Amino acid sequence: MRRLLGLATTLLLIMLGMAVPAYADNNELQSTHFRFDQSVVGGSGLDQENSSSYQLGELIGDLAVGSSSSTNFQLNSGFDTTGEPALTFIVDSSGVNFGSFSAAAATVATSTFEVIDYTSYGYIVQIYGNPPTNGSHTITPLATADVSQAGVEQFGINLVANASPVAVGADPDNGSFGFGQAATNYNTPNNYRYVNGDTIALAPKSSGDTVYTISYLVNVSGLTPGGQYTSNQTLVCIGTY
Repeated sequence: MRRLLGLATTLLLIMLGMAVPAYADNNELQSTHFRFDQSVVGGSGLDQENSSSYQLGELIGDLAVGSSSSTNFQLNSGFDTTGEPALTFIVDSSGVNFGSFSAAAATVATSTFEVIDYTSYGYIVQIYGNPPTNGSHTITPLATADVSQAGVEQFGINLVANASPVAVGADPDNGSFGFGQAATNYNTPNNYRYVNGDTIALAPKSSGDTVYTISYLVNVSGLTPGGQYTSNQTLVCIGTY
């Protein structure tokens, strides 16, 4: 029996998009029924702002510390928050070893990465690289999301929990304040796909720590040449503004 060996290696590349901060001028803020006499609202405000039907104390912003969000809006409050954007990207797995391939059953493996995004409009994560290759032979990547078929050459990934061909992977873990999600084509359980340059994960707004699990699927046929297969992928994380 021929022995097919496969090895996939995930590399890291980080790209940051930085926003230019905007500053308010020193003019008084006012409308028909409301006015700020100071340019600073927060713990450093020395006076109370008031009108006949409204009063604003100097401690506003000092005691209100934390975050809140809705579908299209997110607020970080408190006098010690920073307006500087930051994007943190961590690949927790340096490589993936598939072991031996078999035409009788699928081979699966996983790797993980994390993204933390602060004060931007979100991010995307793209994947670049070749499917498992041995010399001139490349295992066929799934250009359209599909289920595992033992005995048919297939290479694909997704970023969700799967039950087939075996229990493998996990849904994105957003912890207490994350908004990350698997991208379209990579978010359906038991369906795998691989297209070089695809977006595989994203967040629609600034987000806390999200841990992603990539599930890899490899199927080979009885005619797949024996030997060692290697696959190098690069993950690119880009902040969106």
